[in-house]
Amino acid sequence: MSEIEFLDWVRGPGFQIASVIFVAGVIIRLAEILLLGRKKNLAEPRGSEMMGGLRTIVSRSIPHKTTFQRSAFTEVAGWIFHIGLLASIFLFAPHILLFKDVFGLSWPALPTPVVDALTVISIIALLAVLVRRLFNDVLRFLSTPEDYLAWFITIAPLVTGYLAFHRIGLTAPTLLALHILSVEILMVVFPFTKLMHAFTLVMARWYNGAISGYRGVAS
Repeated sequence: MSEIEFLDWVRGPGFQIASVIFVAGVIIRLAEILLLGRKKNLAEPRGSEMMGGLRTIVSRSIPHKTTFQRSAFTEVAGWIFHIGLLASIFLFAPHILLFKDVFGLSWPALPTPVVDALTVISIIALLAVLVRRLFNDVLRFLSTPEDYLAWFITIAPLVTGYLAFHRIGLTAPTLLALHILSVEILMVVFPFTKLMHAFTLVMARWYNGAISGYRGVAS
């Protein structure tokens, strides 16, 4: 297979396969959670489930002072990485054109140098997180192969995207094909790993807050 044929495959059948697995996987995982249901709450209501859930979503999304003091590195690195990743996905002009072609939606893009810088910062943050995990006895003991897999398939699109944009190492078609392939691998693995928290995080926080709100407990 030539590099052009490889590029055509990842842009065509490869992307279609990855998209089907991603969408089906996310739907199945969410259905599993929602179909579990919950027992009827027999306690006397003392507050609002809805307000308790919404309050917890907001409060848990803002770093608490004591949490920040205990794990400032994790908080800062996490915020840096997520902001850079989201910017590189949703605010990079070529990606926005792709979303427009697929979904018919578009929005303003950040200047390319800004996205490029955020990508580099995100890669550095992810590397720092890995180094800390490897050299911290507790984190290394708690880490599983899935944790390292999630790290690798998350950083791979950032690295391959940076290399493709700057045309470093290989020909442009090969670099672009590798970048697209890394994204497709991420899409395939996403629903079946801890990366699924991107969809379940808000649900979990709302549920915990709703229970507390029902009981009149601040969360």
